[in-house]
Amino acid sequence: MIYALLGIAAVFCAFIQWGDEIPLPNSSDLNQKEAQYIHNVNKKAEKEKFQRTKLNRHPSGFMTLEEYELLSSPKDRMLEEIEIPQLPTPADMVYVPQPNYRIVKYNNPPGVAEISLNKTFYEKRQQNAQGIVSPDFKKLVYPSVYYYPDSASTACDLFVINLEEAKSNLHKILTANVIHRLAEPILSTDKNIDNYFTFRTLTPVDFSVDGSKLLVKEKIGNSKDGIWKTTPIVYDFTNNVSYNLVEVRDAIAYYWEENKGVNLEDKRWDVYPLGFAASDPDWVVVNAYAYTGGTPVNLGTWTVNYKGEQSRLLTFKQETVEISMNGYRLIKDGVIAPTITEMEQEQLKRIEKAKKKKQKEEDKAYVKDLEASYKAKIKEMEEEFKIQQKDYKLRKRIQGSTSDNDVLIKYNKIKEEQAQKEQQKLEKLKQKELKRIEKEQKSQDAKAEDENNNSENSIDN
Repeated sequence: MIYALLGIAAVFCAFIQWGDEIPLPNSSDLNQKEAQYIHNVNKKAEKEKFQRTKLNRHPSGFMTLEEYELLSSPKDRMLEEIEIPQLPTPADMVYVPQPNYRIVKYNNPPGVAEISLNKTFYEKRQQNAQGIVSPDFKKLVYPSVYYYPDSASTACDLFVINLEEAKSNLHKILTANVIHRLAEPILSTDKNIDNYFTFRTLTPVDFSVDGSKLLVKEKIGNSKDGIWKTTPIVYDFTNNVSYNLVEVRDAIAYYWEENKGVNLEDKRWDVYPLGFAASDPDWVVVNAYAYTGGTPVNLGTWTVNYKGEQSRLLTFKQETVEISMNGYRLIKDGVIAPTITEMEQEQLKRIEKAKKKKQKEEDKAYVKDLEASYKAKIKEMEEEFKIQQKDYKLRKRIQGSTSDNDVLIKYNKIKEEQAQKEQQKLEKLKQKELKRIEKEQKSQDAKAEDENNNSENSIDN
C-alpha cells in the first residue's frame, strides 16, 4: 500500500515538472466528435422523414398525434368531394337493367306537386322527397320530412343544394348529394309534437322565371281528419327572406262574405297554389275551393303579390289563367339498352385498367424522385459538414500559431485564396466544357458537309 502511494506521488511530481511531456485530452477532438454526432443525428432524421413519406403513400392506422389532429380537424362539407361507388358486377350476371332519366318540367300541370311518403318512412322516421331544380340549373331545393312516433306527427324542413358547375344539366342533378346542402334550411315548419296525428309539410310548387323566388305550400292537417289549412309561401333568394301569403286567404273570405253572404269560417275550405303568373312573375296564382262532401265548390282563381301586399280575383274559370312552368325535375324514362350498358362496362374496364397502370407508373416515378431527393439532400449535408470541419480545423490552426490581433486577418486571407482557387477551378472546367462542345460542333459540321458532298456526287453520276 505504501509503495502504491509513493508511486502516485512520483507521477504527480513528474507532472508538475515535465507537464509538457504527458498527453492531455484534445478538446478539438471532442468538438469534432460532437459535430460528427449531430451530423449523424440529422442524417438519421432525414432518413426517417424519407421513409415516413414513402410509407404514407398508402396511409395506415399508425400516425403521430399531430397527424391525427390534422386529419380529424373540421372540414367544409360544401368543398368535400363524394366519389360515386362502383358496384362490382357478379360473374354470373350478364345484364342488369339500368334506368334511363330525362329532365322534365316540374310544375306540369300547374299545382300538381305533392309529397309522396313511402312505406319505410314510419320505420326510418325521415324521408327526403323529390327536389325541384332552378331554371338556371344552379340549385336544387328538396323537402326533408320527419316523423315523431311519440305523437304520430310529422314536421318538415326545406333545404338547398348548390349544384356543381362544368357538368351537363342531367349530370348535375344525378350527382347532387345531401352532404353538399346548406347547413340551415331556408324554411321550416313548427316542430311542436303536442298535437297527436298532426302533419305539417312544405312542398315546393315552382320557381319564378328568373329563379330568384320559390313558391312553396305549407300544409297543416290531421291524419284522422284531413287537411286543415294550406298557406302559400314565397322565399326570396336575393334577400334571403320568406313571405307568408296569408292575406290571400283573408281576401277570399272577405269577398265571399261581403258579396255572397257566405261565412267561410263556418265552412271547410282551402287554397290550391298553382304557380307564378305567366304575365307577371311577381304575382302568385292560387285556386280556392270548398269541401261539400262530394264535388268541391270552386271559390275562384285569385292572384296575390309575392310579398302578400295585394290580392285580387281573376276568374271563376281556372282554364283561362296562364301559369308559368319554370322548375325542372328528373323522371325515369325506361331502361338503357343492354348493348349500350355492355359497351359502357367494357369501356369502363379499359379506363380503369389504364388508370391503374398510370397510377402505378406515377407512384413508381414519385418514389424514384423521392429517393433522388433524399440522396441529394444527404450529399448536400455531407458537403456542408466537410466544409464546416475544414473551416473549423483552419480556425484552430490559425489560433494556435498566430496572435489574437492577426487571427481574423489571416483567416480572411486564407479564405480569399481558397475562393480564388475554387473560382479558377470552375473556370478551367468551364473552358474545358466549351472546348468539348466546340469540338463536337465541328465534328457534326464536317459530317454534314461530307453527307452533302456525297449526295451531290450521286446526283451528278
